[in-house]
Parts: sequence; C-alpha cells; structure tokens
Amino acid sequence: MMATATNPAPQINIGIDEGTRAEIAAGVSRVLADSYSLYLKTHNFHWNVTGPMFNSLHMMFEEQYTELATAVDEIAERIRALGERAPGSYSEYQKLTAIPEETGSPEATEMIRQLVSDHETVARTAREVFALADEADDEPTADLLTQRMQLHEKTAWMLRSMLA
Repeated sequence: MMATATNPAPQINIGIDEGTRAEIAAGVSRVLADSYSLYLKTHNFHWNVTGPMFNSLHMMFEEQYTELATAVDEIAERIRALGERAPGSYSEYQKLTAIPEETGSPEATEMIRQLVSDHETVARTAREVFALADEADDEPTADLLTQRMQLHEKTAWMLRSMLA
C-alpha cells in the first residue's frame, strides 16, 4: 500500500532517534560524494592513461571504478534506510567531497599518486563517520563504513606499491 495524504508512511523506528539518523546520514553523504568523485576520477584515468604501464593500469582502474560503481549504490541505499535523501547531483557532490577534481590527463605515475591520496581521503572520511555510527549503535552503517575503510586502505597500499 502506497503512502498517501490520508495514509502516511509509518515513521522510522529503528532504535536511533531522528536527529542522530540525520547526522549519520549527512556523514554518509560525504562518503558517497567522496566515493562518486573517486569513481569519476578513476574512470577518467582508465580512459586516458598512457605509457609503459598502460595495460596493467587500464585494467586495474577498470576494476576499481567498477567496484566503486557498486559501492555508491550501497552507500546511497544506507542513507535512504536512515530516512534521508541521498545526494545525487554533481553540484551536491562537489559541495560535499574532499576529493580534488582532475580535469587534465596527468602522467601515469601522477595518476597513481592522486589515487593513493584519494583512496586515503575516502578512508579518513569513513573513519570520521564511523565514530558517529558507533556511538549510536548503528551497526549496519558501522559495518558498511568498516568495509569501505578496508577496501580503500588496501587499494591505497596496492597503488602506493607501484610507486616504490
């Protein structure tokens, strides 16, 4: 049955008060914006990488942006489950993200350097929001953020290893 003016949707009652849910969702929205911005940058680098590492980086970047495409959906759905609207426009992401935009085509090693920094940025954002979720006993959000931190820290390590 759809919610109507005479039959409103039931209020969210998941054991986290509305204000705390909104605060957590705002933090998760930053993770979403960082993740989407990183997705765009990684896809750009996939298309535009050149040089002797072309094949390995082209394939690696494809794996990374494909994973990020799935992740942004999961992150946005968590925001919705918390009862808030998930941001979904470039302008909203630009206001929320800590990932710097790259409009050019840097050399392959610079691409790697930027992606190391950007994956670490997403991990830091997720870690900040984790504290809010943990304090509110919001295990589903904490679990999502833990998985994101693990993935971004591992990816940063793997990319950094290519520069050693």
